[in-house]
Order: sequence, then structure tokens, then C-alpha cells
Amino acid sequence: MKKLLARLGPKAPRYYVQMMVLVLAVACMVTPAFAVDDMWTVANRIIVDVYNKIAGISTVLAGLMSAVAVIGAKVSNNQHKTDQAWDWLKRIWIAWAIINGMGAFLAYVRPLFDGLATLQ
Repeated sequence: MKKLLARLGPKAPRYYVQMMVLVLAVACMVTPAFAVDDMWTVANRIIVDVYNKIAGISTVLAGLMSAVAVIGAKVSNNQHKTDQAWDWLKRIWIAWAIINGMGAFLAYVRPLFDGLATLQ
């Protein structure tokens, strides 16, 4: 250990200067990031964007599942299976309406109520 310190001792100031130059170079190259909008505006934009994606995906899936349910109802030769297919079709569209209704409320209706529950 003493030999290592003896070899490193005379070179320590040079290593220190090199490390400080590296730290300053990195600090000078860092690009500052200033927020253009506040946190709530960005959060609202994210909520609307996510809602639009979920609404699109849920609509496509509801359409595909509805097609399967209708084909199943039309092709079936059993009244019980036909009734089950129509029940599934109702469930699909009710679930679609609930998912998109909650998303629409969170994305578009809730921001209209911001600031109304404050005392003046």
C-alpha cells in the first residue's frame, strides 16, 4: 500500500486537475431544460393523449368483437347460442361505452370544473 501511495503521490495533483477539467467540461456541455408549461398543463395534455389512444384501441377491439358476436349469432343453429352471442354483443358495447365515457370525463369534462371549488 505504501508503494502505491508513493507512486501515486507525485502524480496526484495532475490527476486532480484532470478530473476537475473533466467535471467542468461535462458541466459546460449539459443543456439546461426549461419547462415551457406547468406540470398541470402537461399532465392534462398527457391524459388527453392517452384517452385518445385508448378510445381508438377500444373502438377497434369493440368493432372486431362485435363482428365475431354477430357472425356467431348468424351462423349458429342453436337458439341458446344465438341468445348468448347477442348478450355478448350487448356486453361489448356497454363496456365500450363505460370505458370511453370515463376517459372522456377525465380528459374533457373534469378540466372544466377546475377552480370552481375554491373559496374567495
